[in-house]
Amino acid sequence: MPADRAAEVLAHAAAARGFMPPDEGRALFEHAAATAASADGPDGPWLEVGSYCGKSACYLGAAAEAAGRILYALDHHRGSEENQAGWKHHEPDLVDPGLGRMDTLPTFRRTIHDAGLEGTVVAVVGDSPAVAAAWATPLSLLFIDGGHGTEPAHRDYEGWVPHLAVGGTLLIHDVFEDPADGGRPPYEIWCRAVASGAFAEVDAVGSLRALRRTGPGV
Repeated sequence: MPADRAAEVLAHAAAARGFMPPDEGRALFEHAAATAASADGPDGPWLEVGSYCGKSACYLGAAAEAAGRILYALDHHRGSEENQAGWKHHEPDLVDPGLGRMDTLPTFRRTIHDAGLEGTVVAVVGDSPAVAAAWATPLSLLFIDGGHGTEPAHRDYEGWVPHLAVGGTLLIHDVFEDPADGGRPPYEIWCRAVASGAFAEVDAVGSLRALRRTGPGV
């Protein structure tokens, strides 16, 4: 992939709708690129849990396209708890007026199209635990940024981390050690990963945590 193509996709990512800060988005790209470049890393596809409008998928997709990898972008596109009416991160124009429910899929598809990533980013529309239960392909990269409530976050961890191959990269977003800064569940699943003995922390940028899977166990 020419450097100017990567820069083009990263510019789309930075401009795309979503809540990913620029420094954390760039770190997503860099860790994904490093995963692909690792001589002794696994060769499996990548998967993100929680795509919203496609911003993070563009950051990861830039690295995936350069490396010839596929990124599966999993989301039910009905919005997480914190995206619903009355909550801080609700965006009313993303509500389907015919259903009265959130629907971020059209915006996601347009974001991926405009970034030129339709051949690299594959949308998986469905419930995370249901898809995880039927998944059979080892992953080389897993990014968890789904629902931030206690049950959704822990179910994402329990459903998807077993599919991450040894040597693979685990990225978790919105990890706040101080409860005053944000919700606890992403921090809790990061603690589970660290305490499991199966992961070594590699990096921390803002609320993004990067870990490398070093052994079995979750």
